[in-house]
Amino acid sequence: MIQTDTLSSSSRIAFIQACWHRPIVESGRDGFLEELQRLGVPRERADVFEVPGSLEIPLHAKLLAKTGRYCAIVAAGFVVDGGIYRHEFVAASVIDGLMAVQLETEVPVFSMVLTPQRFHDHDDHVAFFTGHMAKKGAEAATACVQTVRAIESIAASASAKAA
Repeated sequence: MIQTDTLSSSSRIAFIQACWHRPIVESGRDGFLEELQRLGVPRERADVFEVPGSLEIPLHAKLLAKTGRYCAIVAAGFVVDGGIYRHEFVAASVIDGLMAVQLETEVPVFSMVLTPQRFHDHDDHVAFFTGHMAKKGAEAATACVQTVRAIESIAASASAKAA
């Protein structure tokens, strides 16, 4: 189990989820929140936000990061090939946007924006990707806690040297 004792008690995490394929994305959110709790971070320290689709996530992440309220932001979406345009373009745009947000704001941003090569809206695929997204949620929670702890450690070390 990861120790969370150095995670600042005032640290808050933003979780942004796209509404397309809601049941699949919500399984990722639930997996994230359950793992966060298991790691010792109370559920009340995570704020959940919804946006219409994955393309709206980067701007929302940037606006939340700029508030100074969040030590980390997690983005969840499910981008599939709908036959109108290439889903790889959407996924790349979202990931590029999230990377730009974290580099500009210095608030870590974690992506749970999944882009399966082949997804068909039938029971087998929905069940598989619902379970897969829940697993990714748990993995994102672990990465989030580890990263926030590392950043807080860097900040504490810098403060100690300045004193």
